[in-house]
Amino acid sequence: MPRKGMAAALAALMALGGAMGTGRAQEAADAAELALAAPATPDPAARTPISEDAGFDTAFDHLDGRLAEPSMPPHAVDMTTIEPPHGPRALGSGVASYYGSRFHGRPTASGEAFDMHAHTAAHRTLPFGSMVRVTNPANGRSVVVRVNDRGPHIKSREIDVSHAAAEELGLVQRGHGEVELELLE
Repeated sequence: MPRKGMAAALAALMALGGAMGTGRAQEAADAAELALAAPATPDPAARTPISEDAGFDTAFDHLDGRLAEPSMPPHAVDMTTIEPPHGPRALGSGVASYYGSRFHGRPTASGEAFDMHAHTAAHRTLPFGSMVRVTNPANGRSVVVRVNDRGPHIKSREIDVSHAAAEELGLVQRGHGEVELELLE
């Protein structure tokens, strides 16, 4: 309420003082006087908005660093130091072959385009996205591939790898070779 309106209300209450009794009129006058003395409430639209981040950053300023990292109770176990119960799972050995430029850009069984330069592979049963370490025991080279396709379609073969993976394994010249497989994920 504007100050002029408050002053008029105060004057009206004072005039009613005789009809209501002096006690109630005085209480009303005191309340109106306090309202006049209080600073005017700023227009909410005129306030400068504070970003959520700025508000959060200043919310704890009054603590002056008195918050410490919580300590771990004596009976608790720190899960960050525990090794997973099992590491890579051996899938055995078999023959690997590769596929390359003839299929480059074509859709794989997972729906993504085949990229002969990526480290990907086709496997009959492993879920798409599985990470497999393929090792060539003849030369000791290994590469990690991601399964994104189905195959190989030749029963005597275990896995088809991309051209890039076959190069790292040393399989390109022969076209295929014996490999060992480990499931990482």
